[in-house]
Formats: sequence, structure tokens, C-alpha cells
Amino acid sequence: MTRRRNIMKLITTPEELQSAVAQMNAETFIGFDTETTGLDPHRAKLRLLQFATPQESFILDAFHFPTEALQPVLDLLAANRPIKVAHNAKFDAEFLLKHHGIRLGAVFDTYLASLLISAGNEQDRHGLEPVAARYLNAELDKTFQVSDWSGELSDSQLEYAARDAQILLPLREKLQARLDELELMPAAKIEFDCINAMAAMELAGIYLEADCWRAQTVRTKAAYDKAAAELQKALSAGAPQMSLFEEATASINLDSPAQIKDALGRLGIKVESTSEWALHNLAKDHPVIGLLLDYRGLSKSLSSYGLSLLDHINPVTGRVHPNFRQIGSPTGRMGCTAPSLHQIPHEKHYRECFRAPSGRKLVVADFSQIEMRILAEFSNDEALLAAFKSGADLHRITASNMLNVPLDEVTTAQRTQAKSLNYGIVYGMGAEGLANRISCSVAEAEDLIRKYFAAFPGVAQWLADADAKAEPQRIAHVVPQHGIDQVRPGRGCVRRKDVRANRQY
Repeated sequence: MTRRRNIMKLITTPEELQSAVAQMNAETFIGFDTETTGLDPHRAKLRLLQFATPQESFILDAFHFPTEALQPVLDLLAANRPIKVAHNAKFDAEFLLKHHGIRLGAVFDTYLASLLISAGNEQDRHGLEPVAARYLNAELDKTFQVSDWSGELSDSQLEYAARDAQILLPLREKLQARLDELELMPAAKIEFDCINAMAAMELAGIYLEADCWRAQTVRTKAAYDKAAAELQKALSAGAPQMSLFEEATASINLDSPAQIKDALGRLGIKVESTSEWALHNLAKDHPVIGLLLDYRGLSKSLSSYGLSLLDHINPVTGRVHPNFRQIGSPTGRMGCTAPSLHQIPHEKHYRECFRAPSGRKLVVADFSQIEMRILAEFSNDEALLAAFKSGADLHRITASNMLNVPLDEVTTAQRTQAKSLNYGIVYGMGAEGLANRISCSVAEAEDLIRKYFAAFPGVAQWLADADAKAEPQRIAHVVPQHGIDQVRPGRGCVRRKDVRANRQY
């Protein structure tokens, strides 16, 4: 790659700052990056602000300027022009909002752009180093990324900081050209416009009442221990005694599918699989199956939502500040990690521990199954449209169809798994992914997918049409359907697009 000559200038006076801002205001795009003393905006400080034009790079050490002297550059950052080109701008936006109270103006985020272009390809990585290598054939040394930015800075650190801002400008050109080619600029614009809202959500966090959470965890652990004891006793009833002189029978590993299957067999309950999906229909006839399902639910709750969640309470704010990722999955759906608050169980004893401050209210606002409604409109599937027009719960209808269970007998657990089936298939989930999601075998998942496409043939056809329009290198999965092949797109084949006119910056 041929690099343009770029001069680095360290700003040390208000006059130099005014001159740099004037030069940057004459540009359409400027590279923008920050260096901080840590990752948590509540405990770390903003150290460097780095900017780049095609001709010059400017580094501003925030430690050497009083806040009021930074106003010219803060105004530039808050303005809609020039457009700030940043990589993972949400991080920079949080520090600016926390320490200077400003929201970033127009942004082109090369991280989000790379995610959109990759369209769910999980082999691609999206840090600045791999993105620069992929699109510019440029090598970036990120050694100084984890260096100490709180003390006196070396020339090498300053050069590193400037280089990260410089490379964003040619990188933006490559990424925008690719977005235009894929007709994804409208979608990218929506993602860029969400950055400030995402930063504000993370910065605000949510209050988790620690004592409430500890109390519900104690209750869950007690229920788990009781369920484990009852299940162990019920399953051991059919096991041979160890000897004529011992009351105890052989202990069963309740987390071993093979041992569970053998124990159920000894009780006269023959099952091909001990997956939750396969067992639900048997629960009403065999109480021990109900015990097993209860035990597994409590086990998952303890492992995923136990006392470890309290480790995420920030010592400064007393609140939980998760990492919200706008394109957090291969399908483009939002993700949430550290911790995953998106998956907190719906039961009241979990949700009531998340509370609003005194004098405020938590407001719940949600579209009702919006993605499935869009699917019904796009696919024009008669069964799907009829389900929504009837006012019935789509996920219960799906569970009823897949399991041959009367609609009014569908359990909450069955509905939850049917929800995974509905959304999983729409977003290109294969049999293996579905099997992992609902804890069944791959063969069972394949059978469920066949049944699903038979129940909603319009959806099957729409997915086939979407696959036919996908890029040639995307791999399609073929699922036999009553003598015809229904093509189901692989991960990332269905790309989100904004229906509005393609607007350029």
C-alpha cells in the first residue's frame, strides 16, 4: 500500500488548537480516535484526542488543557460537519459524554461498516488491525494499545496514537465504496445514528438491588437442591440395590444424558433422546419427567444467573453497565454481554431486582413479535398471516404444530423453544444451531425444520428466493420438503436493508 505523507503535530497551546480546528473544519471527513487511562469511563480518564486530515495529524493531550480551553475542539466533535471517522465510536462517545457532556456529531464508524459488509461471516474479525489488513493491506502494530496512558507519554506512544487516526481516512474510502456497491449505506447510516444512544445506555446502566438478587439466588439454590434430591430418589427407584445389606442405591449423575436415559428405561420410560424438546410431551404422563425438566431449569438459572452477576456492579455508580453491541450476532441483531441482560429470565423474582431510582419508573416498551410480523408481510405466508389476524400467540401456535399439542396445553417452556425455532429459522439458523439452542439432537432439529416449512410454505419460498439473490459465495443449505428442495440460507445470507432512498453523506 502506498501511504500519503502525513505530518504529526502535538498541540500544546490554545492558539495551536484554534488553528487545528480551523483546518479540520474545512474538511468533509476527519479521522478521530482517543486514548484513555482505562476502559471504564466511570473510573478512567480521557487522555488523548487524535485527529487526522489528509495532510496533517493533530494530537491533543487533555491532561494539559483546562476543560474550558477544550471548547473549540468539543464544538467540532459535536457538530455535524466535518464527519468524524472512528473505529468503534461508541467507546469514544462514552468518554466524551461522561467527561465533557457532549454527544458526537455525524460519524462514520469503520467498525460497524466492516460488520455490515461481512454480513455475518464469523471468520472475519473487526478490530482496527484486521480491518486495515483486509481492506488496505496495511499492518498496524497495536503493542501500545495496552500501554500506560496515565503518565508521561513517549514519542512511540504519540506516533502510535497518530497512526490510528491517520489510517481511518483511507479505510473509510474503501469501506464506503463497498457499502455503496452492496447498497448498504442507508443501513450503515441507521447504525451510525444509533451510536450516541448506545453509548448513553451503557453509561447510564441499570440498578440491580444486590440484596434482592442474593435472596432470589438463595431461593433458587434451595429449590435446586430439593429438585435434585427428589429427582435422584425418583430415578434411583428403578436401579438395582448395591447389596442386600445396604439401603443406598447407586447414585445417578443428573447431568449425564446417558445415565438419565438408562434410569428412565429402568422405570419403563423408553426415550430416544433426553433433550428438553423431546421430553416435554412426556411430562404430563410421567411425573419424573417433570422433575427432570424442573431440575434442568433450576440448574441453568444457577449457572447463568447466580451470584456472579453481582460482580458486574460498578463500584463507582452502584449500577450494572453491560456492553451493548449494535450488530452483536451474525444475523445483525443487537447483543449484550458482561453481563447478558437480554437473557435475564422473565420470572418476577428475577425482574423485580432491577429497579428504578426513587421517584422514577421503569417503562417497558416493545413491539409485539415485530420481526415475525414483517416476515408475514414479506413472505405473504397464509398461515402466518392468519395466525396474526386471529390474535393468537404465534409462538404457542408454532409449538402446538411442531409438537402436536393442543394450543391450550402448550407450556411456557415449549413456547420459549418454539420462539427459538421461529426466529432461528428466519435468521438462517441450521439444524445444528437449532439443536444447541433448544437442547435436542440434530436429527430432531432437522425434523422440526421440515415440519416448520410444511406448516409455513410461504416462509420457505421467501427464504429460497432470498438465498437465490444472495452473493454467489454464500453457501446454501438444501432441505428436502415433500419431494422438492427448499433452500434455506446460511448464516448472514439475509442482509438488512433500509427501504428508504440511498442517502450519501
